[in-house]
Parts: sequence; C-alpha cells; structure tokens
Amino acid sequence: MERILVSAYAVNPYKGSEDGTGWNIVNQIARFQKAIVITRENNRAPIEKYISENKVQNVQNLEFVYFDLPYSLRFWKRGGNGALLYFYLWQIFLPFMVRKRKIEFDIAHHLNFHNDWTPTFLWLLKKPLVWGPIGHHPKMPFNFVIKYGVFAWLIDRITYLIKLLFWKFDPFLRLSLHKADTILAVNSSEKIIHRRVKSKITVMPAVAAEPALLSNLPKTGFTILSVGRFVALKGFDITIRAFAQFYASQPTQARTTMKLILVGKGPQKNKLKKIAKETGIEHAIEWIEWVDKTKMQTIYQRADAFLFPSHEGAGMVIPEALSFGIPIICFDNFGPGELTNDHCAIRIKAGKYTETVTEFSEALNSLYTKPRLRNDMAIGALNHWNAELNWEVKGYLLHKIYTVISAKRSWKPNKNDSENFHINENEMLLENEAS
Repeated sequence: MERILVSAYAVNPYKGSEDGTGWNIVNQIARFQKAIVITRENNRAPIEKYISENKVQNVQNLEFVYFDLPYSLRFWKRGGNGALLYFYLWQIFLPFMVRKRKIEFDIAHHLNFHNDWTPTFLWLLKKPLVWGPIGHHPKMPFNFVIKYGVFAWLIDRITYLIKLLFWKFDPFLRLSLHKADTILAVNSSEKIIHRRVKSKITVMPAVAAEPALLSNLPKTGFTILSVGRFVALKGFDITIRAFAQFYASQPTQARTTMKLILVGKGPQKNKLKKIAKETGIEHAIEWIEWVDKTKMQTIYQRADAFLFPSHEGAGMVIPEALSFGIPIICFDNFGPGELTNDHCAIRIKAGKYTETVTEFSEALNSLYTKPRLRNDMAIGALNHWNAELNWEVKGYLLHKIYTVISAKRSWKPNKNDSENFHINENEMLLENEAS
C-alpha cells in the first residue's frame, strides 16, 4: 500500500469550505492508500473528537501528525489576520520537520490552501509530488463589482494584482510548478494561467457533496434558495433584483406562494436588505444565518431552484444543491458554470448589468412555468452530482493518479517498449475521465 504524505493546513470535520474539503479529501485518500496527514495543532481536538464519536471508514489508514511553528514565528497571528503569511512560512518549515521525524512515505501531496499563487515546498523532499486542487477567484467584471462601490472594485483589483505578482516573480512558485508530477486544478482556467505546465494539469474541482437525504414530501408554491457569504463576489444583488423582477411579473395570487431564502451572513447584508426594500420584495425574502448541517438539509429540501450568480472560481454550495436534485441558475463562467452542465443548470453569460438581471429573472420564470423542465433538470442535477461531484469520485481519481505516478516511478524502459508507459498512462487517465 502506497504511503501518501499529505500537507493539509486546514482539516476539520465539523466545518465546511477549506477545512471540510481537507477532511473529505484525506478520507478519500485513505480508501485506497495510507494517508499521513500533516496539519496544524489547533485541528487536533475536533479531529480526535469526531473520530471518537463517529464511525470513520478506513480510519486505520489515517495517521495525523500535528505541526506548528514555534511561538516566536507565530505570536503575531490572530485568527485570520496573518493567516496567508503564516501558511507560507508553515510550508517552508514543513519538509524539515518531516526529515527530522524521519517520516517515511512514497508520494507527497500538497492539499490546501486552494490558491494557485502560493507555492509548495514539498519538492524539497525529493519524492513524487501531487499539488492541488489549486485555483483562484478571477477578477469580477467591472459593471458588477462597481455596484458595491469604488472601494470594493479597488480591493478586487489589488487582490488580483497581488496574484499576478506571485505568478510572475515568485521563484518558489515556478519551482513548484516545475517540480510537481501532477497539478490538480479546480477549473480549466489554470491551463491558461499556467500554460507552460498545462500538460501536467488535471481538472479536479475541489468541491463535492455527500449523499443527500431527499424528501418525499410534496412541495407547494415556488421556493428559490441562495447560500453563501454576503460579499460582492457572490452576486447576491443580482439574486435579489432577479427575484424581484420575476416576482413582479407574476399574478397577484401566485406571488403569495413564492419565496426567496437567503442563507448566510457577511459585510454586505445591510446593502442587500436595502436592495430588497427598494425593489419592494422584502416581505418575500426569508433571511437565515448559518445553521448546522441537519437544519441546512431541511432548507435544501424546500427549494425548487438554486439561484447562484457568483463570480467565484468554484462554489461549494453547487454540489450540495445538486445532491438534493435542485436545478441551478448561475453564470456561465470558470466557477459555477464549469461545475454544472446543460442538463442541470441554466447558465447565463455575463453582459450588461440590467440585461443580465433580466436573463436571470427569465430563467426563474422558465423553471416556474415549465414543471416538466424543472423535473428533468432535477433528475439531471442528481445524475451530474453522482457522476462528477460526490466525494467518492474524487477518491477514485486520486487513486488513479497515485497509481500512474507509482507505476512511472517503478517502470524501467527497454528498447522494445519505450513508448508503452506513456500510452498506458494516458489510457488510465482517459479511463478515469470516462468513469
């Protein structure tokens, strides 16, 4: 059994986003390989608590190593403040800790953060290296981000400029790209940004969802759901305006059965409430702050459509919604657009702001007035989640990647089959993509 050394800065079975992704991926690795997971000391308590209270499959293949820098190198870190700098330093010192503790492994895998502009240093260990999934949020289109003010536009552009500087000038990032055997990318934009190594890149979205508890109870009315942080990137202003336009176009009696549920919190909540009031639909919106997984399931079960006009490069809530058989309405972009297909989503190109809002409104109207379409897309949602966006699919893909790397490492060419390995490697990857 291969021993995979996993650098997973964030791992927490009780959280979502980066931490939840870390937990799910290391568990998928443990289905087929031994996973030696290096993570921060503050993740020890939740990991040990969860393992003690739950039946974790393949727990015998999970080994956690807890590592933090000395206090002198982290006293300045407070919560999220300084997290990225600390993460960078943590990665630099990690290989030296592995050598000092004489941890034996066959393949190294740098798992998170999921950005593509800070490097890994696991190549220092001189073993085969898998890096990713990596990715980033693209620049928001000007006519959308400016709706949140000049400051929001400035922050978005400065953030992108910082990424650009790392891409062009960080020598360790270039070394990471060069040294990695396989680079996993959250979407296909990485083959454009890092085109010099695109032959190493395999697209594997970092997001997925567990099987959902589906409800057999009949639905009444028309309920639209959107989930996420209330920040400019998520496009909740479009959600509210599109719903308002759709709502106003319906007969008075039909409106009484329509509802928009917004789940989340964030700095733009007051602005979004102001938009709801201005458009006259505050009475038709249900605002819910973050809830636990069990309560979130009941919210998903109520939804007829998932409205998610986000500009991000991924979208954890997309596979969650699909697992409940909910049709998606989103942008046709590198993020939610690539996580969906025409069988489960209505995808809209970003254009002029008012025209885009109208297109989202018309998409809502199509799902509302065409029950057959809504039912077909609900089936398509479940099929797409099952084929592409459940965690077991990720585990199988990682297993195939490790198998290819292991075979490549042990293969010795001879003059009779000098091309055979290359062909077999491609066949294995194509087989995985087809599955």
